[in-house]
This record gives sequence, C-alpha cells and structure tokens, in this order.
Amino acid sequence: MNRSDAVPELDAPLGKGVEIVTADASGLYALAKPAGVLSHPNKSGEEPRSLLNTPYTLTGECYGWTSADGTERRAWLLNRLDSGTSGVVLLATDEALARHIRALFKTKRIQKTYAALVFGRPVTRREVWHDRLAVQKQGGRIRTGGQGNIPAESIMQWVDSARQATPPLSLIQLEPRTGRSHQLRVQAALRHLPIVGDATYGDFRLNRDFAKRSGDKRLFLHSFRTRFDYEWRGRRHRFQAEAPLPESFAQALQRG
Repeated sequence: MNRSDAVPELDAPLGKGVEIVTADASGLYALAKPAGVLSHPNKSGEEPRSLLNTPYTLTGECYGWTSADGTERRAWLLNRLDSGTSGVVLLATDEALARHIRALFKTKRIQKTYAALVFGRPVTRREVWHDRLAVQKQGGRIRTGGQGNIPAESIMQWVDSARQATPPLSLIQLEPRTGRSHQLRVQAALRHLPIVGDATYGDFRLNRDFAKRSGDKRLFLHSFRTRFDYEWRGRRHRFQAEAPLPESFAQALQRG
C-alpha cells in the first residue's frame, strides 16, 4: 500500500478480498474491490457482501463502525462500481473532504481507466467512442441503450489479443470521459465488442461457451487506475491508485 505523510488508520472490517491499495494524510483511501462485492449494502443483511462489513447509511452515503478503542468512526463512499466490476473504490474519513472529492467527480476532474476483456478485436488500436445513450429505470434497475439523447464519450486503446481464440478475445483499455450508467458496457456492445461475462448487454451464447471452457462467469471489467489532483487545507495533493489486473484476465488470453 502506498502512503504519504502520516496516514490515519482505517480500522474498519474490510469485505471479503477487499484491500487498501493507497491512502494519504487527508484521510482519503483507495480500496481494491473484487468482483461480486457490493460497493455498499442496498438493504439490511447485505453488509457481509459489501466493501466494508459495517452498517451503511444511504442518505449520508457513509459507512459507520465502532473502533477497537470505542470511538465511533465513519467513512464516506466517493464512487461506486457495479457488483460485477472489480477495481478501485474511494473512501474519505472526513465529511468535508468527501464533499470536495465528490465535486471533482461531478466536474469530470477525476481520470478513471478500466480494463475490459471483450469478444472480437477492435478495428483500430485507438478510437474515441461517441454515442448518445438512453438511460431508463425498469423495475428498480437501470437499463442503458443506444439511440438516446444523453452524450457519452470514451477513449478505447487496444492492448492485446488471444492468437488462437475463436471467436477472438481482446484486452482493451477504456477511459470514460463521461459518467453514464453502464456506459462502457453499452458502448462496447454497440461496436460488436461485448464484454466477456456481461449478462445484460453482452452475447449470451458466447458468454455461455466461455464459462464452460474457463469455469469463470465474472464480468471481465476492471477499474484499475484512478488519479486526480486536489487542493485541501492549503496544500495541493496528487492522488493515484491502482488495483492490479486480476489474474483471470491474463489466463483467459492465454487459454484463448
């Protein structure tokens, strides 16, 4: 774990497989979330499946727990990942700092980079994806599609492809410039590059065959880097966090 200056401890009970990867003296933490873990519980009883195994307040968007010395502690959630997506999730132990960082997210001053394993191979090594999406809520769930009026932009960079795979498998890097619900999954599918394991926007048959070959049913989308600059209490800070790419990505490319 990377730390700068004197970093306050985060003595909260971490979820299964969750690790702290970066922290700074302001009380800002980056955690690596495995696939299948919730960014936060949505209802009572889901705490054991969440980022922190503690109660969560939806209105305050914060976790709360009692430390070993009896002190009441809180940590504010700054971003979310779908349960199937692994990677970097940010927390702040100062409420004012949490508001400040959330404002950076809203003004698109935080750079996030994802890795995705997709069926197919991009036509070019680098593309800027522009789409207009439609986002709807159906039965309490969000569904996103094309041919809407909400602009979405991402940068795609080809990284590698399996040489013997049928259909082809490719590892790509995605940098969203906008933050729409399910944006990367939909934009990839619109270009006939469905993300492996995507049960909503992906290819059912290809997912089924891949799962049979590999035994892995996860969504192959991983938020591996988050970086930004921020000013806090008279000081300028540069924050960067990286969550290593899960081994399952490399294994899938090797198997083809």
